[in-house]
Amino acid sequence: MKLIEITLISIGLAMDAFAVATCKGLAMKKMSWKKAIIIAMYFGVFQAIMPVLGYCLGINFQEKITNIDHWIAFILLNAIGINMIKETFNNNDDDKDDNVDFKTMVILAIATSIDALAIGITFAFLKCNIYISAVCIGIITFILSIIGVKIGNVFGCKYEKKAQILGGVILSVLGLKILLEHLKIIH
Repeated sequence: MKLIEITLISIGLAMDAFAVATCKGLAMKKMSWKKAIIIAMYFGVFQAIMPVLGYCLGINFQEKITNIDHWIAFILLNAIGINMIKETFNNNDDDKDDNVDFKTMVILAIATSIDALAIGITFAFLKCNIYISAVCIGIITFILSIIGVKIGNVFGCKYEKKAQILGGVILSVLGLKILLEHLKIIH
């Protein structure tokens, strides 16, 4: 997998964290860079760890399913992408406070990084360098989370749904690309 593809996947995965970070920023009366960095650290670290865990799971099953790994990647990426798009229509406001205590942030970090676990399984099937991928995912999530807090504080949740839809579309398109490449329809 090329760096551009890993970067696009990283951006797609980061959109859930970006959306929650935007709401955290919205809940802040005054922008707090300390809270923004704490939020970004939780999201970035969890987004980096989860694909490694998924990769470890996937590598154990890789030899048993190499003939269908491209279909699994396609299905997982599209399921994640479609779910992200579907979530934009859910009016759940549970994460609209600026609390950054351990319990709150761990729950949000796990919730926004479950998709990264599935991506890690996909990376195992595609024989990606998991370390480069995990670092890329973590850094991009960290950066986008800080940006999300700032945007949320300045503009509110105006762009939250658009960002989440964009992330879902990116993941779905990459899933289709992987399938078409393995079926030798595109190169």
